[in-house]
Amino acid sequence: MLCKTCGKRVYEMEKIIADKAIYHKSCFKCCHCKSVLSMRNFASLDGEMFCKPHFIELFKSKGNYEEGFGKERKVKQWAAQNEAAAVRG
Repeated sequence: MLCKTCGKRVYEMEKIIADKAIYHKSCFKCCHCKSVLSMRNFASLDGEMFCKPHFIELFKSKGNYEEGFGKERKVKQWAAQNEAAAVRG
């Protein structure tokens, strides 16, 4: 079993499983502030781990999951697909 963050072997005593991935306790960190997480204070989105305060802060900054976390909004993708379909007929 390899740690998702560092790629090194994880032994049972130091293993944390979150969001279907394995981590060392010391590698289980918020991708925004790098603080060590626990099973009580983390949230995940698209395979990235966040401490709950930063998860909430990033969501509130734009009011949606895409823009708040630095991704393009799916609404824009859907609009482009609808336009392409309308052109085709």
